[in-house]
Amino acid sequence: MIGAGPGGYVAAIRAAQYGLDVTLVEKDAYGGTCLNYGCIPSKALIHGSDVAHEARTAEHLGISAEIDVDLSRLVDWKGDVVDQLTGGVEGLCRAAGVSLVAGQARFRDEHTAAIETEDGVHTLGFEYAVVATGSRPLAVPNFEPDGEYVLDSRDALELAETPDSLVVVGAGYIGMELATVLAKLGTDVTVVEMFEDVLPTYEADVSRVIRERATELGIDFRFGELAADWEREGDGVLVHTESEDGSTAELAADAVLVVAGREPVTDTVDLDAIGVEPDEDGFVPTDAQGRTARDHVFAIGDVAGEPMLAHKASYEGEVAAAAAAGEPAALDRTAMPAAVFTDPEVATVGLTREAAEDAGYTPSVGQMSLGGNGRALTVEAGDGFVRVVADGPTGQVLGAQIVAPNASELIGEVALAVEQGLSLAELAGTVHTHPTLSEAVMEAAADAAGDAVHTH
Repeated sequence: MIGAGPGGYVAAIRAAQYGLDVTLVEKDAYGGTCLNYGCIPSKALIHGSDVAHEARTAEHLGISAEIDVDLSRLVDWKGDVVDQLTGGVEGLCRAAGVSLVAGQARFRDEHTAAIETEDGVHTLGFEYAVVATGSRPLAVPNFEPDGEYVLDSRDALELAETPDSLVVVGAGYIGMELATVLAKLGTDVTVVEMFEDVLPTYEADVSRVIRERATELGIDFRFGELAADWEREGDGVLVHTESEDGSTAELAADAVLVVAGREPVTDTVDLDAIGVEPDEDGFVPTDAQGRTARDHVFAIGDVAGEPMLAHKASYEGEVAAAAAAGEPAALDRTAMPAAVFTDPEVATVGLTREAAEDAGYTPSVGQMSLGGNGRALTVEAGDGFVRVVADGPTGQVLGAQIVAPNASELIGEVALAVEQGLSLAELAGTVHTHPTLSEAVMEAAADAAGDAVHTH
């Protein structure tokens, strides 16, 4: 196993449980980018910024407080959370009998790898290999991160002080999550995005809710602009942008955070040595079991293609381990949920209305506004919604889009419905606790079936 992120370490543990002799090689940190520099630390900072923001802005509820945020202590606490989890990953691997090696692995031929460690280069023969090398931030021309004036997402998670002002390049999920955190901590944030809205891969009404909430938090947006270059100005930076019509602008800030997306890491393991080539997008092509062009070599996680999600990597790791052990297993990404931890959260699974139509379905779509959900109103979250998409003739649930607090938790119910081929009647006919946000899922399903009580 090459790479101990959420794909590699899960594959290693599962393969060991099947009785295979497993060596897991990791050059950086157990848990990979997600656990150490992405999913987990960012959610820890999101929690901290939410606590500060809610306490600071609750006067209309009759609650007043003077809030002081010590960012260095918040970052230290975040580090403790990460350390606890990375230690857990290492412990789980050892308990399963996985041999852990700190080093860089490269293929020499189809059944041999060279592992560079502090003690030198060692050769390891293998019957099966799993490539789980993950992804890294996309490079943006003229914006090479330096950790001081030009930051990447990893730098943003280690800030010692809250900057007074920040330009964020990119309004995708990473950019919007970090922009929201810093805005809630008191930073004056400007987001530069070459597309025309935030979260450009999502439907317009989803993006609208997130953009409007971000604007309420004081975030400024520069849509349709490309970050072209930057220069030092005093103790900060001056970012130069260009619009499609040729117009330019200058944005002054303490620093610029560049979060324009991620790319797969395929250039560190010498894939050429085993005759495996990435596709035109840089991903390693795989089959339904994660096998590459070499049947005994698997690729999983970010390196194997979109979506770049930690839980997708873990799922693919389990399938690859089963296949290597000779067990029946195949990938089915029909019910692969995704979430963005903005304010409010966004979560999706399965098909949108448009995708359902493109797939040949006659979709029936139901929607419940959180403005009509009692629990949503008690937590001041009436701007979101739950939308359920189903096949009209059969009522089979095909997907959902949720914009709501804890949408990342709510989507699990619909993911189960999609995975199991449940109907709208089964989803809507399940009694949901009152008052909860989950009632909006039930009501959206009822709306799609034409049986809603609380929508019109």
